[in-house]
Amino acid sequence: MKSFDLIIIGGGPGGYVAAIRAAQFGKSVALVEREPQLGGTCLRVGCIPSKALLESSERFVEAQSGLAAHGVKVERVSLDLAAMLRRKDEIVSGLATGVEALIKKNRITWFLGHGRLDGAMTADGSTRMNRVAVSAVSGKTSKEAELLTAPHVIVATGSRVAPLKGVEPDGDRICTSTEALSLSAVPEHLVVIGAGYIGLELGSVWRRLGAKVTVLEYLPRILPGMDSEVADAALRIFRKQGIEFRLGCEVTSASVQAARGGSKKRGTGDEAGPCVVQIRDQAPISCDRVLLAVGRVPNTDDVGLDSLKIERDSRGRIVVNDHFETAAPGVYAVGDAIRGPMLAHKAEDEGLACAERLYGGYGHVNYDAIPGVAYTHPEIAGVGRTEDELRSAGVAYRRGMSHFRGNARARALADTEGFVKVLADATTDRILGVHIIGPRAGDLIAEAAAAIEFGASAEDLARTCHAHPTLPEVLREAAMAVDGRAIHA
Repeated sequence: MKSFDLIIIGGGPGGYVAAIRAAQFGKSVALVEREPQLGGTCLRVGCIPSKALLESSERFVEAQSGLAAHGVKVERVSLDLAAMLRRKDEIVSGLATGVEALIKKNRITWFLGHGRLDGAMTADGSTRMNRVAVSAVSGKTSKEAELLTAPHVIVATGSRVAPLKGVEPDGDRICTSTEALSLSAVPEHLVVIGAGYIGLELGSVWRRLGAKVTVLEYLPRILPGMDSEVADAALRIFRKQGIEFRLGCEVTSASVQAARGGSKKRGTGDEAGPCVVQIRDQAPISCDRVLLAVGRVPNTDDVGLDSLKIERDSRGRIVVNDHFETAAPGVYAVGDAIRGPMLAHKAEDEGLACAERLYGGYGHVNYDAIPGVAYTHPEIAGVGRTEDELRSAGVAYRRGMSHFRGNARARALADTEGFVKVLADATTDRILGVHIIGPRAGDLIAEAAAAIEFGASAEDLARTCHAHPTLPEVLREAAMAVDGRAIHA
């Protein structure tokens, strides 16, 4: 049995960041991770590899048709998918190695295996010690099962792909986002179930590389949770890019049909028949690949919560208070395992705040200042409250908008679709939300998040000098438009 000041279950953004911050306070920290690479879903099979493919596929499209306007002639553009995938893997590997180096640098002990809460004990007659059992993971190299103890434990086990009744992923023809990052060939026809961030990003990748892409969404809109005006604009743009959308449709099943001759085989091409997606009250769709992307659910099923009588809510999330504390003394949870948006940067902030509260006395996350980004083209980003939320809550507000088509930098980039919208309190002028669709929206939203964090008004943003010509000028113009005094609109 080995004892530490802190044990963290999960080596993703929430877990490894909390581990490093705790180590900076001089604490002995154990980090338990079941995968042989640190970084969690985000780094291994989520945010990072998908962004690598989005960037590469966008370069491919630009080389095909976007450079002529710049006076650059390119002939016989071809796709080397293997090289594109290899670049993606190298980026992931390099970043994972970097995280491992940080763990070593901060003298954190990494245990490779499945971590599970295993009750508590009293040490020295007074100190409560929570136990974590680390067991081998089948098919992976792991140290012999060990029992660890610490007064404090943080559960940061992340999330997994949400299931959908009637759709059973097989890791091949009917795939999840994990497999969709590594397809060995461009599908002829890819059906994406779900029009959220993940479905639209991966659908965009394979559409750019030549696939026909059909997106099926149960709701009557795309990007649920984002500002509806921005989502409507995005839908129009994506349709122009050739992505087909069917909204308000219920998928009841997806299956791979038997190959010719009656034998059903896993595989592609002539080895198996088509995938068939059944839709309630609509004709079925035949395709060669299906991507299930209807969201994610927390990894809390096999964490040993019952051993300490820790509760979960109706969605499987660990119940915590405003300080990340569970019902068990000394046990905390952060990231996708608890309530709130399932975003890597939200998990990082919570990991930092939890460690700082434990060992520094104060830790806090401002959930009104957590941005969300869809890395499509154009990019889509938002922070704070949406216009839909403000209307529903009866909050009096003013809005200002500015379009990228009037921005000199956007014109130089030949990337002028989209706009910025600033929402401000009608009485105090404090910024309540900012929503962007347009070039590099994921970078531009950082200024808006900082403004909300500092409690800035639209006037503050409007009076802040921005370099010219730059894309952030559109944000300033939108802030000026809140008071009806935009210059370039």
